[in-house]
Parts: sequence; C-alpha cells; structure tokens
Amino acid sequence: MSGECQEPGPQGLQGGFPGSGGHSGALGSGQCPHPTTPVPWSLPRWRAYVAAGVLCYTNLLNYMNWFIIAGVLLDVQKFFHISDSSVGLLQTVFTVCLLLSAPVFGYLGDRHSRKATLSFGILLWSGAGLSSSFISPRYSWLFFLSRGVVGTGTASYSTIAPTILGDLFVRDQRTRVLAIFYIFIPVGSGLGYVLGSAVKALTGSWHWALRIMPCLEAVALVLLIALVPDPPRGAAEKHRQVAPGALRSSWWADVKYLWRNWSFVWSTLGVTAMAFVTGALGFWAPKFLFEARVVHGLQPPCFKEPCDSKDSLIFGALTVVTGIVGVVLGAEASRRYKKVHPRAEPLICASSLLAAAPCLYLALTLAPTTLLASYVFLALGELLLSCNWAVVADILLGSWTARTWRANTCFPAQGPPERTFEGPACSPPAALHGVSASARL
Repeated sequence: MSGECQEPGPQGLQGGFPGSGGHSGALGSGQCPHPTTPVPWSLPRWRAYVAAGVLCYTNLLNYMNWFIIAGVLLDVQKFFHISDSSVGLLQTVFTVCLLLSAPVFGYLGDRHSRKATLSFGILLWSGAGLSSSFISPRYSWLFFLSRGVVGTGTASYSTIAPTILGDLFVRDQRTRVLAIFYIFIPVGSGLGYVLGSAVKALTGSWHWALRIMPCLEAVALVLLIALVPDPPRGAAEKHRQVAPGALRSSWWADVKYLWRNWSFVWSTLGVTAMAFVTGALGFWAPKFLFEARVVHGLQPPCFKEPCDSKDSLIFGALTVVTGIVGVVLGAEASRRYKKVHPRAEPLICASSLLAAAPCLYLALTLAPTTLLASYVFLALGELLLSCNWAVVADILLGSWTARTWRANTCFPAQGPPERTFEGPACSPPAALHGVSASARL
C-alpha cells in the first residue's frame, strides 16, 4: 500500500491526487504533485440536467419578482397615492440596489460557496417581497425600501447562477442550456405581469400577488439545496479538469483583465443599450397600453383600485410567447451560423437589435391611431430583443474562459453600466413622455 503524499502549503497540509497517466508510483515514493496538477471532477449527466432544471425554475421566479409590480402598477399608485413622477422610482431603487450589490455577490461567489450565496439571496428577496405586502399606505417610503432589498437579493442569482451552468456544460451543449435558462427572462417577466393581474382579479387585492411568490420561492430554495451541486470553477473546460492553482488572481486583477478584453467591453455596451430599452418597455408598457385604450374610448380612467388589468395580461402573454420564440431562434441561429462564420454571435445580436428599433418606434407612434398595429409591432420588437439573451451570455462566458474562471466577477462587472442605464430608462421622464403624448391625442 503506497504512502499518502502530504505537503505543507499556505493553508496547511494538502493531500495529493493520483495522476491520470499512471503516476501512482511517483506518489507512492513520496513525491508530491505540483499544486497546479489538474483535479478531475465529474458529475452524472442526469444530475447536471436536474440542476439546470432547478436553476431555470428559480430564474423564472427571479424575473417574476422583477416585474410583478409592473403588472399591478396602477393599483400600487392608488394604494400609496404615488404620482406618475414618483412611481418610476420604484424600479430605479430596485435597479440601483441591484447594481451596488452585484459586485459584492460576484466577489463572494468567486471565493466562497455559490450555493450558500444563492440561498441567502433567495431568502432575502422572498422575505422582503412578503413583508412589503403588509406595509400601510402611510409608509410608502418603506415600500420603496423593500423593493431595494428585493433588488439586492435578486442580484445574487443574476450574478452567480449562469456561472454554475457554465461549469456544468461545454460548447454547443452549454449554448442550448443557456438558451433554455435565458428563455425564463422574458417568460418570467411575462408571468410576473400575468400573476400580478390575475391574482388581483381573483382576490380583489394586489397584495396577494406578493404573498404567493414566497411559497414558490420556498420550493425553489429546497430544490436548490438538495439537487444543485457547486462545481469547481472552470470544471467543464479541458475535459472537466480544473487546476487549483489557477484561481489565485486578485479581484482587482480580474476586473482590469476584463476591461482590457474588447469582446467583453463591446458586449457590455451592447447589452447596456438593450437594457435601456427593455427596462423602460417592461415597466411602463402595461400603463402605456392602458392609457392608449383610454384615449380610444375603450376603457374608462382608473381613479380607485382595483384597476382593470387587461393590459397587463395581454402584455404578459405577448412577452412569454415572443420571449420563448426569440430566445430559441437566437440560440439556434447562433449555433448553426457560427460553424461557418467566426463572428456569428455579435452579428446576430447587432442585426436583431437594429431591426427591433423601427418596430418599437412604430408600436409607440401608432398607439393613438390603431391599437392592433401597435400590438403587432410591439410583439415583433420584443421577439427581436429576445433573440439576444442567450447569445450575449454565450459571448460573455467565452470571453473569460481563457483567463482564471472568475466568472462571477464578469457578470457584476457588466452589471453597473447595464443597470445604470436601465434605472433611468425606467424612470418617469423617459416613458411618460409617450404616455402623456398619447393622452393629449
């Protein structure tokens, strides 16, 4: 029986690992492997797919939380007596808190247990969402604060969950899994509108939408703890082997490397522009459509809750359908086209965003004239925007695999410019110009 190889290191004694090429004799003679010797790591395929399913389900709930308030925005305004010029601050507070906390969660996810960090984030956002449903109308500032705490909690998931998937799958398999994962961005957003408006219609109170979500999130938390592994960073690359010594760069060194990586920089600028559009569209579209129907005489104005939620249901359904189709189209086009063109991914993103611009412009300008045409162009715009989600994530994952696999640093490093512009896009001046213009017509 060969002796165990131990060697003092910066963290005490370290056990050796047998090599892959019949080097057990070297270990038996007392020679210790180099600290950068690859450590084999594997997971049964079915376990990886189960973990991906749990992460997708939790991502669905994550984005439902982002937009559930938008589905009952008119009722929230009436309940807390918030003006149009102030209600946009709800999403701005949410995105600013997400922006500030994303680097913190990225740092923790790179250096500590990702499962523990995700579990803490779920507890934080579900607890804040539940407690906000019991706030009195006299304390509207407390409701704003609770939305900020929800944003802080969701930052952990948006930052860390994609990197776990990146460590479980490789190449085309990873592209497909990420496509499914990112389908739940538009699907979760759409279901947030649908759940908020449907629960309000059934119970007569928008508060119950916020009280149902924690029950679904409790299920997600249990599944996460029981079924999702915490793979080593970079485990999926190089035939699922990872070198322990490769993870010793500092956080600041990783950030400097990323901002010298032009693939990362340009994809960040592109996704920032997309966030500007989707932020305003996601938060204000149901209210805009409601005002358009008032202008056409199809709907009386809302002066007291509960308000008619038909527009939230319609926009939510549009978001779900166009999101699924768009993400699948974008991912499949990327998978097929990059076999013949090395720059397929950025070209797909650029062309879809360019085509979305006139569609959304026509959706806004045609609303006072014809609602049907406005809905058609709105659906086309959302479809083209959704083509980007999975493709951008794949570009992002590929931009750091050659470095140190500080993947969690990369997502929050991209977050500040994206969320900075998403917050102002959700603020009143950007969106209410269109609403008030349609009302005047």
